[in-house]
Amino acid sequence: MKQAKTAAVAMPKKKIRPLRAFARDWQLWGMILPAIVYIAIFCYGPMYGLQLAFRDYDFSKGITGGDWAGFKYFIQYFESPMFWPTIRNTFTIAFFSLICGFPIPIILALAINSIKNQAWKRTVQTVVYLPYFISTVVLVAMLQILLSPSTGLFARLIVATGIIPADANLLGDPWAFVPVYVISGIWQSAGWNSIIFIAALAGVDGQLYDACKVDGANRWQQMWHVELPAILPTIIILLIMNMGGILNVGFEKTFLMQNALNKGVSEVITTYVYNVGLKSTQFSFGSAVGLFNTIVNFTFLVLANQISKRAANISLM
Repeated sequence: MKQAKTAAVAMPKKKIRPLRAFARDWQLWGMILPAIVYIAIFCYGPMYGLQLAFRDYDFSKGITGGDWAGFKYFIQYFESPMFWPTIRNTFTIAFFSLICGFPIPIILALAINSIKNQAWKRTVQTVVYLPYFISTVVLVAMLQILLSPSTGLFARLIVATGIIPADANLLGDPWAFVPVYVISGIWQSAGWNSIIFIAALAGVDGQLYDACKVDGANRWQQMWHVELPAILPTIIILLIMNMGGILNVGFEKTFLMQNALNKGVSEVITTYVYNVGLKSTQFSFGSAVGLFNTIVNFTFLVLANQISKRAANISLM
């Protein structure tokens, strides 16, 4: 009997051939094929142009025909007077967007999950989701109307409360750019970003709530000891993904809110790439700056993933 068990354990596992596995699961591969094609064409295909960052681009020679320049344009960016301002502005906007904007959807999801009346719950969800579907152009136009120093309703209300001085210009003063950017971003995206947390809360076992009630736990204790631990893996994964885009400050919104008065704090890496790389036709320099931005984002993603893996044993890979 022991010999039979030993023989059974010692038998090598059958290797599944790729073609046989594909034939067995061809329906699954057929479903994900469009996604694979899309990623290959629109995500990995444009990476062919990354070599522009290492070449002296010439219209007449094409992407691959320019002379090899090595790290010339990276060094040019590091030594330029706009290096530290663009890094500082990008990190400032990204930091406050993450610190202020990431917890709000979690709090909102917990609050919506506490609503017992289903009709009222759906109404609240619809109301907080709607701002997400407003385009960036329309959002900035709304800000210009509501925050205008002469005719803006919100600007007058804030001045009346004494929070800001009467001569403040929320659209032009450098100190106002980051708060306006972050607060408007939270208003627009908090409801939509709470969807995944609401979905995670929907999967919490109802018996845990019953056990808490038996033990005499109030609503706050249920939230702290049941709901937050249940969505903690989701929170960590989304935090890691947000860290991977720490320097990806939205170009459209920043560019539309930018003006001569606040350009000192609103010139971020993406707008700098546009102004120098496209408008000034310095394509190699713009590619180098964009590639540097991507490398920094990837570094933050890997570091956040490793820290999460060691601290909470939760990671993307």
